[in-house]
Amino acid sequence: MTALLIDRIGELTTNAPEIGEGVGGRLRDAAVVVEDGRIAWVGAAARAPQADERCDAEGRAVLPGWVDSHTHLVFAGDRTAEFEARMAGEAYAAGGINVTVEATRAASDAQLQATLARLVAEARRGGTTTLETKTGYGLTVADELRSAVIAGRVVDAVTFLGAHLVPAGADPADYLELVTGPMLDAVAPHVSAVDVFCESGAFDGEASARVLAAAAERGLASHVHGNQLGHGPGARLAVAHGALSVDHLGFLDDGDVEALAGSWARWQEGAGSRGTVATVLPACDLSTRMPLAPARRLLDAGAVVAIASNCNPGTSYTSSMGFCVATAVLQMGLSVQEAVRAATLGGAIALGMHEDGWRDPRGETQPAVGAIRPGARADLQLLDAPSATHLAYRPGMPLTASVWRAGERVA
Repeated sequence: MTALLIDRIGELTTNAPEIGEGVGGRLRDAAVVVEDGRIAWVGAAARAPQADERCDAEGRAVLPGWVDSHTHLVFAGDRTAEFEARMAGEAYAAGGINVTVEATRAASDAQLQATLARLVAEARRGGTTTLETKTGYGLTVADELRSAVIAGRVVDAVTFLGAHLVPAGADPADYLELVTGPMLDAVAPHVSAVDVFCESGAFDGEASARVLAAAAERGLASHVHGNQLGHGPGARLAVAHGALSVDHLGFLDDGDVEALAGSWARWQEGAGSRGTVATVLPACDLSTRMPLAPARRLLDAGAVVAIASNCNPGTSYTSSMGFCVATAVLQMGLSVQEAVRAATLGGAIALGMHEDGWRDPRGETQPAVGAIRPGARADLQLLDAPSATHLAYRPGMPLTASVWRAGERVA
């Protein structure tokens, strides 16, 4: 067992208030010891213990690896023409998903695996150490199952999104029966959660509630795509069903915000289960020219906020969490520390991975992610900058210099 010391850290973001100061639990002139894939020690560099190996941070910043809690990485095809049309003024509609469905069904397993491997490698180089991805571009029992199996070989969490869209030519009622019955039964052993696209043109509130109930009957967690294209029932439905998160959230009213914040207030008072995370997707909002989700308003109300990339070929073809963090700071009103926390610990909470004992798709029990504290999985990134503030101060610059995942250097 080899111990690694990372010392002379100029600024360490821990997300552990018992260790450091402020929202991010920051320490100056810090050091971290990594052993057996976990964080073994955190503290002042002057008091750091000896270790077998040493990495000199040279005064640069270290923070947790990004936890990207919302992606769609198993797909084939290209939607450049759709993006170009949007930039020329055409409104976004969910129907473009069918283009990717057709291409994904026609692709071989090898092609899907190659695209997934490329996108995961890109994300790793950008500092992402924990990845969720969804099915949802197959929309048949066989294609949803193979998407779940392919994803489960690589990522940390797989979510079933058969309720992405009613495929072209299918009867909505018949397809809902398929999604909540045979399709869900086929994929259930390979996923940890179920998602539903609760939007006009996809699944209405009643159909979405059936999907969420079917997930609960099988002991699976749930998420909701909601309030993206207009105001709808998604946010309140997610809270009512105890979903881990509701994602997008460009169109919220006061009642939606109160419901999301209230879910955490009740949990803190011991009057309910854990709350529903509000996951914002800044890159998607920009790409679709939709209103930016009100992240500042949600935080101020007491909601727990996560930031994710929504990497997919139609509406957010990026895995750059650094870009999403910069956008959240520059255009959504978050401080740098709030945005970094949302893109790390917030994502972990949205996936149920902020505490020890969660299981990855290979069935292995994992330590907590999203924070740099003793016992947590050793997921860290070293920035080529003296502080995390440079993520927004120098937007778009490739600042991630090194990445460790479970104590192994991966970039």
